[in-house]
Amino acid sequence: MIRSELIKKLADQNETLLVADIERIVDTFFSVISNALIGNGRVELRGFGAFVTRKRQPRAARNPRTGATVSVDAKRVPHFKSGKNLAMRINDAA
Repeated sequence: MIRSELIKKLADQNETLLVADIERIVDTFFSVISNALIGNGRVELRGFGAFVTRKRQPRAARNPRTGATVSVDAKRVPHFKSGKNLAMRINDAA
């Protein structure tokens, strides 16, 4: 599902809200999560999952086009761990 599909689905389920208001809500939601992760925080949505950042160590990688070895600096990357309820719902649906 992409952002526009999410907004359309929310608009269909909440006919009293304007699409512009729903877009603002979705943007605010993603902004709050992003800002928390930028600040090295954790966002936990009970029953759904948790967003955290993890450190990646510096490493040597290969450029797929040229085959040359390049060094990749250490960095933080976002990580999502699903909650127990979400994992159960996914496995029950399969």
